[in-house]
Amino acid sequence: MDNVLLVIVVIVALGFDFTNGFHDTANAVATSVSTRALSPRLAVLIAAVANLAGAFVTTAVAKTVGKGIIDTGLANEKTVLAALIGAIVWNLITWWLGLPSSSSHALIGGLVGAALVQSGSKGVQWHGLAHNIAIPALAAPAIAFAGAFALLLGIYWLFVRITPGVANRSFRLGQLASGTWVAFTHGANDAQKTMGVIALALFESGHLSHFYIPTWVIVAAGLAIAAGTYVGGWRIMRTLGQRVFSIEPASGFAAQTTAGATIYFATHLGYPLSTTHVISGAVMGAGATKRLSAVRWGVAGNIVTAWILTIPAAGLVAAALYWPVVAIF
Repeated sequence: MDNVLLVIVVIVALGFDFTNGFHDTANAVATSVSTRALSPRLAVLIAAVANLAGAFVTTAVAKTVGKGIIDTGLANEKTVLAALIGAIVWNLITWWLGLPSSSSHALIGGLVGAALVQSGSKGVQWHGLAHNIAIPALAAPAIAFAGAFALLLGIYWLFVRITPGVANRSFRLGQLASGTWVAFTHGANDAQKTMGVIALALFESGHLSHFYIPTWVIVAAGLAIAAGTYVGGWRIMRTLGQRVFSIEPASGFAAQTTAGATIYFATHLGYPLSTTHVISGAVMGAGATKRLSAVRWGVAGNIVTAWILTIPAAGLVAAALYWPVVAIF
């Protein structure tokens, strides 16, 4: 039964990774598609390949997720399974509603909720949760907002004498690079969260003598998130690409470049960021260069509400599912 449970955990984890891919497709391609820099299908194909490549960059985030959120001495495969199902359910709810919530925070919320039911407060590493999750969650969107705002102002100053037509064509070409960059960093950060969870399950079941990320786990997670990205998340793409503010090629380039840089540096530091939060902050920062009223703050407020709800909501679902999982297995 233990081996059967482990196989189920791995399959469900890869299923979460797949939903992460289609849920977060908008992060990489919404701005490129909305400015007509790329066709939707080509944009998604490029994003899928870049997501797969990004999965092989580092395992720093995977180790944070696997060892730095819940107590590995108390958790087991049932804890991980309940956490994954809770995260998937919340991902599907927000995808259906078209809200760009965080798949990363859904997974973290699921881990916390399941660990609390299983072991009480001692099952959660609160210091790690604060320093590795909460502080970066607040700082990263603000950094992306400020960075996109400053970069776009610089672009406007440098290209002030260029006609709008020439500038738009140039930045549509630039978005080929910046969109691929965001997809690459998305794969680098987000695929690792699934790697960390699978490695945690392998370690808890005794299949790993010490915690590390096996090569086959890296390959499987990369392929799963790439496949999910290719399927595409068109509901969320519409929200991020058009409803927050009307994106132009220059602003799309600035938002993507800044978001990718923010995610890249956080990934190497081992912070499991919400890529959704970061790109949303960058899009809003680019929009604010025109005037604050250019950003549709009502839509932005709905997005922020989804952010706030994600960890507790996914945690509640995972907590509710823990005992049924224990009863079955």
